Amino acid sequence: MILENFEELNVGQQKLFAKTCLRLLQNSFLAKDKEDNKEMYYFIISFKQYFDEYFDVMEFDLILDREMGAVQLVHRENNNLLRLKKDESIVLLILRILFHEHLVKTSINDNVVIKVDEIHDYYDSLELKKKINKTDLVKILRLFKKYNLIETLGDITKSSTPIIIYPTILLAINTQTINDVYNIISHIENKNGSEKNEKTFEN
Repeated sequence: MILENFEELNVGQQKLFAKTCLRLLQNSFLAKDKEDNKEMYYFIISFKQYFDEYFDVMEFDLILDREMGAVQLVHRENNNLLRLKKDESIVLLILRILFHEHLVKTSINDNVVIKVDEIHDYYDSLELKKKINKTDLVKILRLFKKYNLIETLGDITKSSTPIIIYPTILLAINTQTINDVYNIISHIENKNGSEKNEKTFEN
């Protein structure tokens, strides 16, 4: 077993292994381009077999997508799903749509960057009965920041503040095409007024 050779790692590597495992269990996602994820992301690439064996004991699978630069920890029995409220689900879907729309205009080496007011404007365009206020949006964005889906570049309460959307959003919303996301948004619009939540993602 690979973990039998764990002692062959130096002290720094052992500490980084423990730190990375804890971060994944807490946040589920790692993004290569997020500054405080970068070291852990590349460490996983170098020692993925160690992580696979460690998490296999707990019935987790570690998904590494090197093309996207994203990592996700998934429980085989879906015991780490985060159940979202309706407004949280809508904002997550909007982030996914904005990621897609901005990606075509973004250099291959650059991150997708939007502004806070783009999320608000898209939400308002859905013409739902319940609008989202600034306080609620800030709270939701902080939630998604915790899970390494986004990074805010400044005061999150200001509409002009830039937000990086990381490719981890593609793992959080596991759909085949962007049209699937538009269809989910349309479904929410058609059920306007319902507070029932059916949207989850791996936590």
